[in-house]
Amino acid sequence: MIKRFIKWCVEFHSWWNIHQSRKSLFFAVIASLSVVATVMLSFPLNAQINLPQTPKSELRGVWLTNIDSDVLFERDRLKGSLQRLDELNFNTIYPAVWNWGYTLYPSKVAAKVIGRSLDPTPGLKGRDMLKEIVDVGHQKGLTVIPWFEFGFMAPADSLLAKNRPQWLTSRSDGTRIVKEGIYNRVWLNPFRPEVQQFIQDLIVEIVRNYNIDGIQVDDHFGLPSELGYDAYTVALYKKEHGGKAPSKNPQDPEWVRWRANKITEFMKRVFTAIKANKKDCLVSVAPNPQRFSYDFSLADWQKWERMGIIEDLVLQIYRDDLNVFISELEYPEVKAAKSHIPVSIGILAGLKNRSVPMQQIQTQVQKVRDRNFAGVSFFFYETLWNMSKEKPQERQTAFQKIFPTPTAYPNLLAGWKP
Repeated sequence: MIKRFIKWCVEFHSWWNIHQSRKSLFFAVIASLSVVATVMLSFPLNAQINLPQTPKSELRGVWLTNIDSDVLFERDRLKGSLQRLDELNFNTIYPAVWNWGYTLYPSKVAAKVIGRSLDPTPGLKGRDMLKEIVDVGHQKGLTVIPWFEFGFMAPADSLLAKNRPQWLTSRSDGTRIVKEGIYNRVWLNPFRPEVQQFIQDLIVEIVRNYNIDGIQVDDHFGLPSELGYDAYTVALYKKEHGGKAPSKNPQDPEWVRWRANKITEFMKRVFTAIKANKKDCLVSVAPNPQRFSYDFSLADWQKWERMGIIEDLVLQIYRDDLNVFISELEYPEVKAAKSHIPVSIGILAGLKNRSVPMQQIQTQVQKVRDRNFAGVSFFFYETLWNMSKEKPQERQTAFQKIFPTPTAYPNLLAGWKP
C-alpha cells in the first residue's frame, strides 16, 4: 500500500512540473507531504517505530538445588516446575548433581568410593532424578546443564570424609573444618591424584550416561586459600621448590599462584576428558568475580577463559547495592571474556531467610541487558516465587514481563557470536 502511494506521489509531482509554476509546485509538495504524514500515522504504531526485538539468543537460566528446596525430591513436582519454567520462557536449567558428599543420581563411581550410589534422601529413592530432568527438560526445549555444586567440598560428617580422611586438606595449624553458614565443611585435597581421579570420574560418568547439554562447576572447584597445608601438598611443594616449604601466609602471592596453577592444570584435564567423551558437551563455569575467586578460592577463571577451557561463563554477582552490581559488570576481565564466549550474570532471586524484591531483580536484569551480556541465571529456583514476601502470582507475572517471548540458549558450539 505504501509503495503504491509513493508511486502516485511521484506521478503527481511530474504532472505538476508540466502544468504549474514553481510557486504552485511548492504548495503541492507541502500538500503531498501532509498526505504522506496522515497516511503513515494511520498505520499501526509498530509499523512506524522499530520496537526492541526479543534477542535471537539469551540465557534465561535457573539453578535447581537440594539445599533449602524440595523441587528435586518428587517426580510430579519436578515435572510441574519444569513445565512452569517453560511457560515463563526460561530456557536453561542447572540441576545440582553432587551435593552434601553424595551424588543425586545413581552412580557406580560413588558406590565404589563412598559406599553409597545415591543421596539417601527418601525423595530420591528408586528414582533417577537426572534422567527425569533430561527427558522432561528436552521435551520442553530446555537446555540441561548439570551443576557440580559442591566441587571438592564435603560435609565434615559425611561418609566420604569419614571413609577417606587421607583425602582431606588442612590449614597450617592442622585444622580442617571450614564453616559455611552454620555447617561444618571439609575439603578434598585437589592436588592428590586419587581425589582428582574421583572427581573426574564422577563428571565423565554423567557425560557418558546422560543426554546432557553441558557440565557446570563453580569456585567450589577451587580451594579456600587458607587450606593446602596437609603433608601431601607441602611435600609436593617442597619437591618443586628445592626443599623450601610454602609460606605460612596463605595469601602469599607465589603460594597462591602455585596452588591456583595446579587447579588450572586439573581443570584442563577435566575439559579434555569431557570433550573426549562428548565433544558437543559444553563446559560451563559459574564463579564469583575474579578477584574473590582467585584470591580466596584459588579458582583462576580468567586464566581458564584465556586458555579456551570455558565455553559458557555465568558470573555470580549477588549484590543488593546497584552501584556495586554495575561496577562488577565493568571489570576488564569480564569485558574480555565477553568478547570470546557467552558471558551471563548470575542474579540472586533470594535465599531462605532473605527475600529479594522483584523490583531489584528487574532492575538488575535491565542493567545486564543494557551491556549486551549473553543473559541471566537466577539463584535459585525456590526463591523465584515460592520463597518471597511477594505473592507467587505477582512474581510469575513479573518474570513473564521480563521474558515475554521464547528465545534460544546462546550456544558457542552452535555459532554464537559476541
